[in-house]
Amino acid sequence: MNIFNNTGISLTILTGFLGAGKTTMLNRILNGNHGLKVAVLVNDFGSINIDAELIVGIESNVISLANGCICCTIRDDLIATVMETINRPERPEYILLEASGVAEPSGIAMTFNNPSFRDRIRLDSILCVVDAEQVFTSPEFMDLKLFQMACADMIILNKVDLVGSDQVARIKEWLDSRFHCYRLIEAVQADVPLPVLLSVGRYDPTQADPNWYNLKHHDCRDSHCNQKHHHHDHSNVFGTWSYETDRPLSLDVLSEIVSKLPVNIYRAKGVMYTLDAPERRVILQVVGRRVDISLADEWGKRTPRTQIVAIGAAGAIDEESLRAKFEQCIGNSVAGH
Repeated sequence: MNIFNNTGISLTILTGFLGAGKTTMLNRILNGNHGLKVAVLVNDFGSINIDAELIVGIESNVISLANGCICCTIRDDLIATVMETINRPERPEYILLEASGVAEPSGIAMTFNNPSFRDRIRLDSILCVVDAEQVFTSPEFMDLKLFQMACADMIILNKVDLVGSDQVARIKEWLDSRFHCYRLIEAVQADVPLPVLLSVGRYDPTQADPNWYNLKHHDCRDSHCNQKHHHHDHSNVFGTWSYETDRPLSLDVLSEIVSKLPVNIYRAKGVMYTLDAPERRVILQVVGRRVDISLADEWGKRTPRTQIVAIGAAGAIDEESLRAKFEQCIGNSVAGH
């Protein structure tokens, strides 16, 4: 099992066929009042609708926003664009990269999985946005649509409000016939909470604010939402579960368990106390089938302790079963702790 140092900026690749809702999702992030420094890399500024009041600076290919985000155009050299972005004076905390509607995301993922980028970029996930209303149109591009979904760690089935339950069931049956295991989230107007989209939230060493795992009501600051003064309540759709122990875990056992989490678990992350590296904190990041385990700093004067949180479908998380699985990871005590 490979364990790397945890120093890279998390990068999420957003894919999906033309018109699926990628731009709507990007607009939500760029116009959101979330306090995160997110760099959104897009193919064309023209498709992005940024509130003029948020803009605090414009360079040749970069728009800086008052909420801490920046929006950059992807030029001919993708790697150069990403490197320029992370080397800016105000270093972003997260990068969200928009793949074009007809792009195959696997090539982009392979680029940033290169070990030479490991200390600067950590590929967090590939998300695929699918239009529930138009998924079966353009049959000549069906292979591309399926490939985009096959590459994804999670599928965002968008615009479910425009179709009936029969169409959603038909889509799921169609996916079941093609994929052995996949994670699907239903969405309206590409509204998915940031703890699902990005590597943010409790037990993330770069984001200590526990409010990110509060999925209950929050004010909608999206200037493109038709209801200016309503609330989005994600707690009806998503649920969280947490696990804590002061006994060290076996990474080999844990790696095996988290790679086989139920499909209704979308993300899991944590800071872990392990038998394998007892003097250092070990960071766990799980998105769909993607498992990332990396070394962080030493515990120092902090008490070694494992804290893991999972986010999944509301009412579908089997807490007893999950706890039993993680209890299997507990090993013998480490001398000196």
